[in-house]
Amino acid sequence: MKTIIKKMSYLVLCVLLTSGCTTASPSRLGPDVTPALYSIETPYTISKVRSANRKSGSYIVGSSYEGTLFAVDYDGKVLWENKLSGFMNHDVWTQDITGDGNDEILTANADGHVYCLSDKGKLKWSFKINDAPMYSVTAIKKDNTSYVVAGGFDNNFYYLDTQGKLIKTIASSTYSIEKSRPNKATKDNPQARSQPAKRHSINFLRALKQADGSDVLAVLGVVNSMQGSGAIYLFKPLADKPFIADPLKAMRSPIGDIRVVDIDDDANQEVLLGSTKMKNQSIALYDPKTKSETVIPLKTISPIFGKFGYRIAQTELVEYQGEKSIFILYGNSLTIIPATMKKAKTNVVTGKYSYNDMWKDPATNKIILASSQSGGSSIHVLDIAKKGWDNQFKNLNPPGKIAAILNNIDKVNQQLTHYQETTYKHKPLPVYLMSDINKTSKKVVKHITNEYDSPIFLDSGNLGTENWDRSAIPNKVYQNKRDRRKKYDLSQAEILEKAKQLYSGDVGAAYWGGHGNDPYYRSLDTHIKTLKVANGKKSVLIFPEVAHYDKDFEIMLEDFMFPLAEAAQKLNGNLFLRNKHTFWQSMVYKKGWSRLISGEFADVFVPAMEETTDKSMELSIAGRVGLWASGSVNNWGARLARDNTSYDRLRQNSHQMLPNHALRQYIYSAANGATYINNFPVDQTHMKTFWDLIGKGALYIPKPNEILSYSPVNIGMLPPDNHYLDEGNNVKTTSLYDQKVEDENPMVFSRLNGSWPGAPVTEWDFSRYAAGVKERRLGFLPQYPNGLVLITPPQKGVFADDKAARGALVDHLHPIYKNIMQEYLTDGREYVSADGKQHFSAKEFYKTIEKSIKEKSALLPITVKGNVAWVVAQTSPTNLRLTLIDGGYINPQTALAEVTFNTISPKKIKDILSGDEFKITNGKINVQLPTGGFRFLDITLEKRL
Repeated sequence: MKTIIKKMSYLVLCVLLTSGCTTASPSRLGPDVTPALYSIETPYTISKVRSANRKSGSYIVGSSYEGTLFAVDYDGKVLWENKLSGFMNHDVWTQDITGDGNDEILTANADGHVYCLSDKGKLKWSFKINDAPMYSVTAIKKDNTSYVVAGGFDNNFYYLDTQGKLIKTIASSTYSIEKSRPNKATKDNPQARSQPAKRHSINFLRALKQADGSDVLAVLGVVNSMQGSGAIYLFKPLADKPFIADPLKAMRSPIGDIRVVDIDDDANQEVLLGSTKMKNQSIALYDPKTKSETVIPLKTISPIFGKFGYRIAQTELVEYQGEKSIFILYGNSLTIIPATMKKAKTNVVTGKYSYNDMWKDPATNKIILASSQSGGSSIHVLDIAKKGWDNQFKNLNPPGKIAAILNNIDKVNQQLTHYQETTYKHKPLPVYLMSDINKTSKKVVKHITNEYDSPIFLDSGNLGTENWDRSAIPNKVYQNKRDRRKKYDLSQAEILEKAKQLYSGDVGAAYWGGHGNDPYYRSLDTHIKTLKVANGKKSVLIFPEVAHYDKDFEIMLEDFMFPLAEAAQKLNGNLFLRNKHTFWQSMVYKKGWSRLISGEFADVFVPAMEETTDKSMELSIAGRVGLWASGSVNNWGARLARDNTSYDRLRQNSHQMLPNHALRQYIYSAANGATYINNFPVDQTHMKTFWDLIGKGALYIPKPNEILSYSPVNIGMLPPDNHYLDEGNNVKTTSLYDQKVEDENPMVFSRLNGSWPGAPVTEWDFSRYAAGVKERRLGFLPQYPNGLVLITPPQKGVFADDKAARGALVDHLHPIYKNIMQEYLTDGREYVSADGKQHFSAKEFYKTIEKSIKEKSALLPITVKGNVAWVVAQTSPTNLRLTLIDGGYINPQTALAEVTFNTISPKKIKDILSGDEFKITNGKINVQLPTGGFRFLDITLEKRL
């Protein structure tokens, strides 16, 4: 393994000066010349870092996005590597549990295992009791005997001996003080599961050293990943009950970081906590002696900390300039405050990138930073005892993948300056940019607008909320609903005046129309008058999270949403539904949404996503594209928010400063026909590449009947099963795991609730057999190796709506699909026959569908394998466009696409940007994709398709 790693040029040590990064040989870096900050490059995106000790000294342990563990010394020498299960490690802990002077490495893995490795990286043992992800692991001593303690989303924690044998199980239900949440079950959803009473999942486990030499186990319990801080429990080792059970209330937000420290030098350790949420973060010191929390809101340290952005406040206790201090990493900002936690004037150092993790090596006092959240591949070593560390951090340009991404995109931009659109002319579909104009320079907007017909910038603004007589709303629930973030202080006249200003541009505008918390931001009358103020210009009304469902919601749809759609249909308006979770393959198929599904408002509704806390975007893509391809809607949309990358709200590493993931997400969406883009501006210079690709015609925007990468198998979606509906939308609750429920409910779409971050999908799950997805994490760039399997309205049998305005699916698709489509029906739980009389278990019948998908893929002109997202579209009678995209969403990498030509004989294959040509061997070509990159291949056919 070491030989292979060396051949890969595995590690490069970079000296980071204030001007950036230069390369130097590790052997030349003695202790006197090593800079305050340097980088060790790896081939991985590093998610977690720790230090470990061996007899010869301390070293660094890293855990990659893919779950690979490896060790390097401070000179960058590779010590070992172990890929483990191939699934992510939620926690890593290093400690000598055998007494031989060398630390073991313990991991809590998303596959349900605890793994123990030797200091040489060899697996010593593993422990697993069920499939629920392990989330935290530590080691503790009692009477000089070491134990491993681990726990996670099965709501228990476990004591193991140093050989991995189970010693004791502590169920949180035996001691939890968490309050039960109300049962959400209704007549519409009788199977909704409420938060179980007196139970919690395990957020953190850590040992607290005591003055008498003993250990105390600190357990941080949690029931919701977005609301509340949970509670802290202190146990004597192996005790059945805690001697302290204390709710954490002062921070009022989830806890994403925990460190054990001795602040007051009394030899009894305290607990440092860091919050995780969108803004208004805090750190807190919990003192077991007084059962008190000392809280410091970070925005009181500096206004920089009060800015918007999903981050974790991570802390370390350090010696700085002769004083005990708290070192804080908050996204891309560092600061140091007194250990007393008294407010003092501090210097906040803000860098260019945010980082996935931070750790202090107690042996060296050096700070270790994991990779940049933008897909970086380096470990960064920071010595705050050396002068200049702050400026070096401020100017850090990570080597490795970040440098490669920037270089690759620069190359694309250079190629675009010389790119000439292909000779076959087509009128591109207009792509609407719905929020980019706000933080983009006017010069760039003018250039894009003057240079190209598309993309089109819509003015974006806020019309406010109306103070109006809501008694006309036909049910009290929505009469009384309010969005607590809004003021409801404007009259209709004031709103219409704001609308006149918003529509002062040439094209049109996008703005919020309402929210799931209250769709009635403004009255229907005010909405219609606003659309008339537009005077024919494009209007896009954004409705986030309109995804509740009950009888009152159905009334709201008929009273407000559909009448608004009728008005928008006549006044050049669109309703951009930015819904969450599994909405587009579950809730939209409930009776109340039937008018959308029917295609009655195909030119109005735009299916989009509120991509937050979701771990199954490959399903949403299949659902949204399925509605578009079937004619229910004529457009579909994509969105970027800062928390797109969040698959685990308790570890909120969602502060990518380089939006390469978004660039590739948009390219994939647009190549699949998405024409409404709702972007949260992060780095508009980087996003300009997307606009130029559209404007130049290099990125082909197809119609449904031009796409040739749909699977000939489609999934017809029935009204969703109640259990599936609940599981697919109950993503915040972390303590829902129940083995009996799992055993009794094998699902077509499974492991969707808040208990499964990073977990392997089941063998029978659609995401695995259709989309090529192995885990519940991020599926924005799915493989779909046998073609995109569309989730659509039922097309045949008793469930089909033959009178629907949308018509038949095959009438919207390319002619090759006319006689080759095969449909399977599901309610999300099981499969159902076309006559509705037979039901088939997901656990068995998936084999039939998987076989059908694989066999029918041979009928497609092209199929692609590899860690890539791909789309094929016909651009002329004798030309196809193959779009290939690096599929590592937040772990970008050089990817190899294996392209197979099934039913066509290409005459010529050419990369339209680089000019590279490819020769077919045995009906295949291999295409190398650059890190964080993409390629567009023009395929000329021997004869018309």
